This record gives sequence, C-alpha cells and structure tokens, in this order.
Amino acid sequence: MDKERFPNKKAVEGQKADLTDANLSSANLTSSILTDANLSGANLTGADLIDANLTGADLRYANLTNANLTSTNLTSTNLTGADLTGADLRYADLTGADLIDANLTRAYLTDANLTNADLTGANLTGANLTDANLTGAKGLHN
Repeated sequence: MDKERFPNKKAVEGQKADLTDANLSSANLTSSILTDANLSGANLTGADLIDANLTGADLRYANLTNANLTSTNLTSTNLTGADLTGADLRYADLTGADLIDANLTRAYLTDANLTNADLTGANLTGANLTDANLTGAKGLHN
C-alpha cells in the first residue's frame, strides 16, 4: 500500500475521483464511502472493504484477490475483467453490476445479491453461490 499517498481512509475517500492504478493492497477501508470512485486497475489485494459503499464505482481490471467485501454495496459497479479470486463477497449487493470476464475463482458469494448482474464470460470455478440471488443475472449457463 502507498502509505504516503493514502495515510488513512479519509485520504482514499478524498481522492476517489481518480484512484486509477492506486496501490491499496491490505488497506482497511471498512465502511468507506467510495460511490462513483474511479478504481480502475487498482491493487486492492487483501483489502478490507466490509460495509463499504462502492455504488457506481469503476473497478475495471482491479485486483481484488482475497479482498473482504462482506456486506459491501456494489450496486451498478463496473467490475469488468476484475480479479476477485478468493474474495469474500458474502451478503454483498451486486445488483446490476458488470462482472463481464471477471475472475471469481473460489470467491464466496453466499447470500450475495446478483440480481440483473452481467456475468458473461466470468470464471466461477469453485465459487460458493449458496443462497445467492441470481434473478435476472446474465451470462449464466446450465
């Protein structure tokens, strides 16, 4: 994590308009308000985003490997090409999210809301979708 640029959660929230390619690995962003944030290409490996609000955020090609996104609001978020390998998305709200070509290998999506999400080309190998709401989700094949 770039502690000089991001010494605390408020610094991250204050720069949300342009966090492109930011190094936020292992950051504690619990309950952060990052609505409409530009986090495309950001490194959020192992970051703690429990209860964060990322509504409408741009997380295209972001690295969220092993990130904790429990109960995070990801409504209408663009996660195209994002790496969510091993991410914890239990109880997350992904309503209308774009997960096109996202890597969700071994992700925990238990009780997640994926209503109207686009999962076209997403890798769900080993993902736990127990009790997930997939109503209207696109790109799923039987």
